[in-house]
Amino acid sequence: MFNEIFGLSFVLVNFIMLLIMYKFFGKAGLFAWVAISTILANIQVTKTIEIIGLTATLGNSLYASTFLATDILNEKYGKKDAQKAVWLGFFSLLIMIVAMQFGMKFIPAASDFADESLHTIFGLIPQIAIASMFAYLASQHLDVWIFTALRKIFSSDGQFWIRNNGSTLISQLLDTLIFTSIAFFGVYSFDVWIQIFLSTYILKFIVSVLDTPFGYLAKIIKPADEK
Repeated sequence: MFNEIFGLSFVLVNFIMLLIMYKFFGKAGLFAWVAISTILANIQVTKTIEIIGLTATLGNSLYASTFLATDILNEKYGKKDAQKAVWLGFFSLLIMIVAMQFGMKFIPAASDFADESLHTIFGLIPQIAIASMFAYLASQHLDVWIFTALRKIFSSDGQFWIRNNGSTLISQLLDTLIFTSIAFFGVYSFDVWIQIFLSTYILKFIVSVLDTPFGYLAKIIKPADEK
């Protein structure tokens, strides 16, 4: 049960940190959160864990939090800023890939102790990152589009949960299918791939439901730069 309890704690910490970033830095804090979380999630995803009886990749809660960030941006600032955050996350990931591929090519000093570990982690990153970039762009743009469409139908403050969950749950399904297919299909056996696909979406589903109260808190927060 450790992974389940610790994972739930990590999800809550993620959302609390997101709100702190928004409180102190406003819209810029949400942009920064998307960039940071996109990079960290693609590093964490190289680690597999056992949770709720399934094999899953780490990084799901951090990655799912980017959808909350773009939903908050869409809700409070509009579609244009949400799309801007999507592209910021994309280029942050691209910069990390390029920078680390260059970094691994340097010949390490005799005293170096990190090169092998860097290759272990970031040697996997290109395939995973390519999968993530395709999945990220497709799903995040779908999320922004669905959120905007739902807001025309369910426009009241009390219906934010419909906009938030409706857009996220559909877009996360597309994200999971694209990502796991490119990153892991053929890498793991089919039964393990199915487990990763199902567990990844289930975890994202749970995180998406849990993020709703934090979305409502963000709606009432007055960022420091807007007072």
